[in-house]
Amino acid sequence: MKRIISLTFLISICICFSCNKEVLNKKPLGIISDADVFKDPALINAYLTQVYYDMPILGNDCSASGPNDGDGGWHAFDINDVSDESFPQFRDWNPSNAFTFKYGNLNINGGLLDWWGYNTVREINQFLEKLPSSPLPADQVKSKLAEARFLRAFCYFSMVKRYGGVPLITKVQDVNEPGSTLFPPRATEQNIYDFIISEIDAIANDLPEVVSADNLGRPSKYAALALKSRAALYAGSIAQFGTVELNGIVGIPATAANTYYQASYDASEAIIKSGKFALYNADPNKTTNFRNIFLVKNNSEVIFAKRHDNVNQATGGNGWGVDFFNCPRPQAWGRGLYEQAYLELAESFEHTDGTPGTLDRTAIEGKIMTTDELWANKDPRFYATFYTQNTSWKGNNLDFHAGIRLPDGTIKTDGAYNGIAATGEQDYQGTGIGVLKYLDENHDNMAGANSGWATSAQDWLIFRYAEILLNNAEASFELGNTADALSSINQIRSRAGIAPLASLTRDKIHHERKVELAFEGQRYWDVRRWRTAVHDLSVRWSGIRYILDGATGKYQIQFIKNVDGTSNIPQFRKENYYLPLTVGKTSNNKNLVENPGY
Repeated sequence: MKRIISLTFLISICICFSCNKEVLNKKPLGIISDADVFKDPALINAYLTQVYYDMPILGNDCSASGPNDGDGGWHAFDINDVSDESFPQFRDWNPSNAFTFKYGNLNINGGLLDWWGYNTVREINQFLEKLPSSPLPADQVKSKLAEARFLRAFCYFSMVKRYGGVPLITKVQDVNEPGSTLFPPRATEQNIYDFIISEIDAIANDLPEVVSADNLGRPSKYAALALKSRAALYAGSIAQFGTVELNGIVGIPATAANTYYQASYDASEAIIKSGKFALYNADPNKTTNFRNIFLVKNNSEVIFAKRHDNVNQATGGNGWGVDFFNCPRPQAWGRGLYEQAYLELAESFEHTDGTPGTLDRTAIEGKIMTTDELWANKDPRFYATFYTQNTSWKGNNLDFHAGIRLPDGTIKTDGAYNGIAATGEQDYQGTGIGVLKYLDENHDNMAGANSGWATSAQDWLIFRYAEILLNNAEASFELGNTADALSSINQIRSRAGIAPLASLTRDKIHHERKVELAFEGQRYWDVRRWRTAVHDLSVRWSGIRYILDGATGKYQIQFIKNVDGTSNIPQFRKENYYLPLTVGKTSNNKNLVENPGY
């Protein structure tokens, strides 16, 4: 069946990754056939660029493209807000999927993080079949085939971590083929992970060791190895902690766990020993240094990133919405602070001497204290990850205070006292803790029309070196190699400016991932693969309030229980370890079986 591709479909250079920007001016065509596409190097590059655009999952697991549905809007944060990290805080307008589904409402109708990527898989399969007959030089054909297979492996990884086993389609389907081919059943979860790993093994050496400056945003050999490191680690965890059901469509036999851990370890070791990457450590101030990992483009830690510019997606650019939505006020809509971090996550950050960072809430609630005393000696990553009362922002200190304590001990919540407003300018009705990671203080958050909000130019870090060290530590530990595991963890802690660990447990490894990778789209998948989400995500979380003491300028601290709301009870059920395929998918393909529990 001949495929016709519209010219608009192809001209996506300016809205995706850092790619060539040729003008496709061959002739004024309304449509271009696939035969023509694969005769023209510019159109071949445009076709592959379109594949990137059709993979919104590259932008923090967004499930839809477009300036409002993808990372240009607020859905880049859904993966964080459905975890135990944060919740969306526009109370009169909550577009985030997480707001509904984290409270036990995920059912067979789906709607949470759905991504059934077979349209993109078909585009890639078409590319793989047609490219070898193109006029490109053999070396370019080889590298582009490897790039396309990497993207296909990424697509399958994005689906298998959501649904378990899915249909494995590696050739372009034709309408004249039998129903068994057009409507394939689900492969086992193990089959899909094995396919991903085998694809990386086959193509890694065909990708460049170093991506040239005009191709940043495309995968290198080490991006492929990073995908293998992550995917094999997931498979090992699922084998170790999960349960096999539906004859292996979900779950992996426990006997396979060490094989996958070894594959993850080998991939991470190859990246580490290559010497191509290092923990970012350019700034003497540890807090500034950690913030700059996410602000300095193409730094020593970046293995693979989704590239962004400062132009709104709606007007042909590839900006995203992190600054506009997550910034403190002032903000053009009078909002900001979209993601509000839970106090429990903030407490997870230790003190610099390695002692726990959990607050003694009983002792603190009765005291008058400064914020410096409250958050004293915290892991520098804490100050780089969160903003709260008195955090420095654009030359001023942020003010979240909610009420003034008068000399008689009463709390004044309206008007003013001694010329000081009863409430600060920040959103004191949320958790009292905003998300600082990825925010750029130079961004103009007052440009709030559709042409203004999605203009953040920070690259989204899909794979960074610290994750590889964490993957290495986890795989090493599960294989019984605690010395390597401890070394990898302590490299991260040393860079952070926190005391090294003397010994290691599984819980300490999990804890280090939680802190280092906070708000990077990892936590939700981690607690699912460890099979701890029923416990970790079914918690009524807390926030903090700062009551300004009128006499001293210090604060009386209040802890807010059930900060999500009395009727919003977080609940992760056992069946939620896999997302539902949904009735729509199983109705369209009768050979698909639904996941257990839906």
